[in-house]
Parts: sequence; structure tokens; C-alpha cells
Amino acid sequence: MTQSPAEFGTVGASSEQIAVLGAGSWGTALAALLAANGHQIRLWARDPELVERLKSERENRQYLPGKPLVSAVHPVNNIGAALSGAAVVVFAVPSGAMREVALQAAPFLTSNMLVISAAKGLEENTGLRMSQVLEETMPGIGPRQAALSGPNLAVEIAQGAPTASVAASSNPYAAKAVQRLFLGDPQPTFRVYTGSDVIGVEIGGAIKNSIAIAAGILEGLGYGDNSRAALMTRGLAEAIRLGMAEGAQMSTFLGLSGVGDLIVTGGSRLSRNYRVGYALGQGRALDEVLEEIGQVAEGVPTTRALCDLAFRCRVEIPLCAALYAILFEARPIREIIRELMLRPPKDEHAEGRS
Repeated sequence: MTQSPAEFGTVGASSEQIAVLGAGSWGTALAALLAANGHQIRLWARDPELVERLKSERENRQYLPGKPLVSAVHPVNNIGAALSGAAVVVFAVPSGAMREVALQAAPFLTSNMLVISAAKGLEENTGLRMSQVLEETMPGIGPRQAALSGPNLAVEIAQGAPTASVAASSNPYAAKAVQRLFLGDPQPTFRVYTGSDVIGVEIGGAIKNSIAIAAGILEGLGYGDNSRAALMTRGLAEAIRLGMAEGAQMSTFLGLSGVGDLIVTGGSRLSRNYRVGYALGQGRALDEVLEEIGQVAEGVPTTRALCDLAFRCRVEIPLCAALYAILFEARPIREIIRELMLRPPKDEHAEGRS
């Protein structure tokens, strides 16, 4: 399954048939954006009952209430039907479901299909980035895929708030094709930049979820802006160290998919990860909080994967390690914070340390 880069020159220049796999809040928001730009969308969900509700109510009241589905969005439950005739497929499923959904989709992919990963996280058991999972399940798609990431809260996108994102691909033609897909609305609200650092974009999109949980914990404890600013800044340093160890570029983490995504996810109660942390800081149990939210909080499984990856790379990520102790070892939160504050003094820019 090979692709000549130049063949993406016309993708997105006119109306396209697009399959969006995943009808959560993010997938529904992306479907609405693409439909507004004149594309025909098949919005796939694995839950047949959800699909029937989407068809009858023309609104995703479970995951993105208040945003009507326009006629160009067609909910489907059959993944083959979703992909039939599509020029583009967008994977907007949780990272933990990416492999399963990609395996289901693989038989229906064509050699000229553009593949977009909009998932943020690492595969829990392997530590693989989403582009790596897609490459494993659909060999040869490397030049045909791009990662979409940035400070993109689905609720605000649905409300039409001006938003920016980055499409990263090793193939510049693929990145530009993604950029074109989101152009064309006479009143554009979603601006896409292009990039080539897929590793940095995906690591930044993963680690910010864990830091957002930690930021919520601080808020739940009643700490102020000083604490959260210190956490997010040092969390960014951890992202840079881990990303560069994996081959990423430092500059990526200073952009939309790095510090931009960290700011919005670590400071907004619209963020599920932030809300999980806030509840933990107030003394609630993790299982209870996750059940109440009813959607995947990517930072929970990603924290485990990040710590495993950092161990293999021999990179220190003490904030993520501290969060791991809170989430999976039931360590007292204030005790963990005290241990972090008592770490040996360091130079702020000492490489490999925090």
C-alpha cells in the first residue's frame, strides 16, 4: 500500500467523502467542522443504539449536546459502509481503542486514502504512539497519514470559538491535504497549520493529559495559580526531554500541540482530565470519578504508558511518576507533593532532570 506524495495535491480542494471513526465529543465536533466545509461525512460509532439516536435526534446528546447534526453528517454502525468510497478517514477514537478499530478498518482501506489520527495518547500496553499503532495494523500507510493535534476542546469547537491545530506528517503533501480539508468555510473557526514532527506532536498530545490531571489535583486541593504554573512549566520540560529522547524536535513543544494544548487542557474544566484530577484532589476515588464522567480520560492509561516509555528511554519524568503513584499505588497526594518539593536542588535547564 504505497502512495505517491504528489497524489494528495487535490485532496480537500473540493467536496470529499470522509469517514470519521468515533462518535464521541471529538469525533462529532470534527464531523461538524468538515461538513461545514462542504464535505460529506459518515460518522461511525460502534454502539448501534447511539447510531440510532443520532439518526432520530440529529444531535449527539450523550457526548456533544446542543450541536445539531447537519444533513451532510450520516451516522453509521457498519465500518465497511463508513469507509466505502471515502477519500479520507479520520480516527477519532480513544487511544485504547485505536488498535481494535484500525484492525476493523484495515480491510476497507484503499491505496489512495488519506488517514488522519486525531487521537491523543499512547497505547497502554506497548507505549506506542497512535501513528505507530496505525502503521502496525495497516502496514505501508506511513506516507498517507497525518496526526492532528492542538488546543482543541470539542465543546468550544462546536460553539464556533476560533481554534487552531497542527497537522503533522512525514509527507508534506499529506499535511497540506489535511490543512485544505478544514479550509473553505466563509466564516472559518478552525485554523490548521502544517508540520513534519509527528513524534513531537504525538508525545505532546499524550503527556499534556497526564499533566492536566495533576493540575486538576492542585486545584482540588485548593492551591492557587503559582502551583499550577510551576506544574505545567515543569511538565512541559518533561515532555521535551521524553520527546527528544524519542527523536522529536524541541520547537514542536513550544507550539500548538505542545504548550498550547497543555495550557488549555491543564486549565479548563471542560477538560475531562482536569476534572478527574480536581475530583481526586477533593478526596474522591478514581473509579467513582471515571464512572461519573462516562467518557475516557486519556491521561489515566497514558500515565502508565509514559512512565514505562521513560524507563526504557532512561529519562526522568518525576511529575508523571508522582501522578502514577497517586493513580495506581494509592499514595497520599499531599505526601507525594511533599516528596516532589524535597527533591535535591537542580539547575532549571539541567538536561535529563527535573
